[in-house]
Amino acid sequence: MTLRRTVVGGLAVIGALALVLGVGGGVYGLAVARRGFSAREEPSALEAKVARAARSFSMPAGARELKNPLIPLPSQALANARAHWGDHCAICHAADGSGQTPIGQGLYPRPPDMRAAPTQDLSDGELYWIIQNGIRLTGMPAWGQAHDDAGNNDSWALVGLIRTLPRLSPEELDDIKAAMPQSQHELNEKRMEDEFLEGQ
Repeated sequence: MTLRRTVVGGLAVIGALALVLGVGGGVYGLAVARRGFSAREEPSALEAKVARAARSFSMPAGARELKNPLIPLPSQALANARAHWGDHCAICHAADGSGQTPIGQGLYPRPPDMRAAPTQDLSDGELYWIIQNGIRLTGMPAWGQAHDDAGNNDSWALVGLIRTLPRLSPEELDDIKAAMPQSQHELNEKRMEDEFLEGQ
């Protein structure tokens, strides 16, 4: 009799939970249907939590344990990483890692502030894995090749650079900005400015 009550009670709890989830999902679905999906909106707390859990779940267990083989990072490798960041990463993540760029702000979910704790608290191996493999259903592409495994020194140098983003010097920030591609409009403006300064 006690076992039967336990089973019936357990089924009642499961049924109630399913009902709550069903009603909650239905309400959320109606809200989405009414206003649609837009990349302009900030992710809800639930979406952010689910996305972080999915990112964590997608990463192989051994990735978290990887250590950066370039530590301490040689100054030339760090300079190369700043140039690489400017040329490849800053378009979405910004020169300073804030994510405050027109493209970055147009993505959903937005690129994280690379200087903030949620990124800085990731292990070196997690950062490396994200650079190499990207994150599905976001704007973060996979930059590594299938055969790289844990040996891509460019990606490890970027991991080292990411660690420096919270305390970039003005000179280091200028190095990154100098490596950023310029649009045709920016090039034309510079040409006109140079011509003006030369008295043409």
